Order: sequence, then C-alpha cells, then structure tokens
Amino acid sequence: MNDQEKRELMMDFERNRQMLGNVSAQKQQYQIQIEVIKASLEELTTTKEKTVMKIIGNILVNKSVTEMKKELEEQNESFELRLKTLVRQEETIIKKLNSIKAQVEGKIETKEDSQKETKKSRK
Repeated sequence: MNDQEKRELMMDFERNRQMLGNVSAQKQQYQIQIEVIKASLEELTTTKEKTVMKIIGNILVNKSVTEMKKELEEQNESFELRLKTLVRQEETIIKKLNSIKAQVEGKIETKEDSQKETKKSRK
C-alpha cells in the first residue's frame, strides 16, 4: 500500500468517524424526544381534564385531550421510524469503520510480516 492509498484510507476513516458522531447525536436527540412524548402521553391518559394547553411558538392554545393524544402518537410514530433509520445508519457506518480498520491492520501486518521475512533471509 503506497502513501497515497494510506492517506485516502485514513481520510475515509475520519469522514466515517465524524458521520458516526453526527448520527449518534441525532439518535440521542430522538431518543430524548420519544421519552418526552411517552411521558406526555402517560400524563394525558391519567388526566381528568377534557382540554389541555399546547404551546405553539409564543402562544398557548386549547386542545382537546383526544386531539393532543392523537397528535403526540403520530409524532411518536414518526420519531420511532426516524430512530430506526438512524440505528441502521449507525450500524452501517460502524461496519464501514471496522472494514477500513481491518484493511489498515491487514496491510500493516502484511508489511511487518514481509519485513520479518526479509530479515530472516538476510541471516
């Protein structure tokens, strides 16, 4: 493996590592959002009120509990789907990083092995 190939592999590894960080951060944000929605849905289930207040921008709006439940359930479903997509992306990136790592280690081991063989043949 020449220096240019090594550099390209290392740049590819770094790009994938950064993508993994971004995907992991997004995944964590969606997990938090899902937990908040679940807590809100649980609270709506136990309330005896018929209407609740919803914050939209800088104003509060009255919404029926059933409308709010439906809205939150749809939002939760959307977030769950996005989370599954992010998990798959994360797994794909991890596989790619492991593949690059194996390539680099394989090339390094091969180079070291050939150096050892050269030293043995000189003796």
